[in-house]
Amino acid sequence: MERALYGPGGFFVSGAGPAAHFRTSVHASPVLSSCLLGLLNSLDRALGHPPRLDVVDVGAGRAELLRALLVGVSGEPAHSGRSGLIPPRAGSPETLTTTAAVRPSPASGLRSAGPSPAAPLPLPLAGRVRLTAVEKAPRPEDLPAEIDWLDEIPDGITGLLLATEWLDNVPLDLALHTPEGWRYLLVDPTGEESVGDLVTAADTDWLDRWWPLTGSDGAGLTGSGFQAARPAEGSSLTARSRSGRPEPPTASRAEIGRTRDKAWADAVQRIEKGCALAVDYGHLRDGRPVDGTLTGYRGGRQVPPVPDGSGDVTAHVAMDSVASAGERVAGCAYTLVTQREGLRALGADGGRPPLSLAAQDPAGYVRALAAASAVAELTDPAGLGGHWWLLQPVGVSVAQVMPGWDPCACPG
Repeated sequence: MERALYGPGGFFVSGAGPAAHFRTSVHASPVLSSCLLGLLNSLDRALGHPPRLDVVDVGAGRAELLRALLVGVSGEPAHSGRSGLIPPRAGSPETLTTTAAVRPSPASGLRSAGPSPAAPLPLPLAGRVRLTAVEKAPRPEDLPAEIDWLDEIPDGITGLLLATEWLDNVPLDLALHTPEGWRYLLVDPTGEESVGDLVTAADTDWLDRWWPLTGSDGAGLTGSGFQAARPAEGSSLTARSRSGRPEPPTASRAEIGRTRDKAWADAVQRIEKGCALAVDYGHLRDGRPVDGTLTGYRGGRQVPPVPDGSGDVTAHVAMDSVASAGERVAGCAYTLVTQREGLRALGADGGRPPLSLAAQDPAGYVRALAAASAVAELTDPAGLGGHWWLLQPVGVSVAQVMPGWDPCACPG
């Protein structure tokens, strides 16, 4: 998996980049970057407006998210039309002023669906933000000079570390439960599988804690209900939101998440003060999938997970295990919510514009409907809205960064 994804000619190193093969929340809508700018403003206040505010995107693809954030931070005028944002609840980050920003409507109390160029972000933020993409691929030729490009996570981060669908591509080992215990599942470059040795003591300890069995044959495991990934709205590409692997009633596979735990802990450790946000699809200990989640994506379609470098190889993330590893390093409580909950807390709900707007401003109504549909895709609990948001503060509290969010106790 390591070689197929990150080796010479690997999927993430060569070619046009992951956006040519599948859609993530970053590709689906600018609303995500708008909400993250609100989170960044809140974090900036919690940090006391430092002279340098880092935004580090790990697994940046071709820096699509940082490009969008750069536009917002630079204070360029926003496009008109309702974005699907709702007024912030009491104690939430202030109204966003980004490419998806809107202003209150006197008639409805919601945000206006009519043309309304937004004001730029406060200049104090624009002059202090340093954007850094972390990716194994070569730097794109068209990348703006304002965005740094590294192949490793830098040390001494003061600000926000983002990991949007990165952890699911951190290579891991597979295990198959047999009468003798857990054994490694071996996969060759053609995708052919075979059973290997018993797993090591360290991997056994991880499985005992984070992927428990309730019966000797694994039949007591809770099924995940994963189905084939649905087509992404408005695109021929597939959104990486479901594994597509069938679930036999007795066979049990596990994806050993120790490497993901270590990767996340290492990323959190690079933060001097600020917070890390992981956005990914995953599961919790009480609902591990019966037969694992390993799958592949290539050319806009979900395909078998063949580790030959021609396509993506990905597996869902054991989010509670990852969260526990990050919390131990940070010494601060984390919070874990769904993307739907996170985006709503930051002001996005995908509500339809009022029908009265259709008569007043037909073109604006159409734009508002399109924007609301984009938000609906991001918050759909059966798709991208079901992804997890793991927020790990370092040197600040969850309440400072996201007022109203409750920190989670470390499970297990």
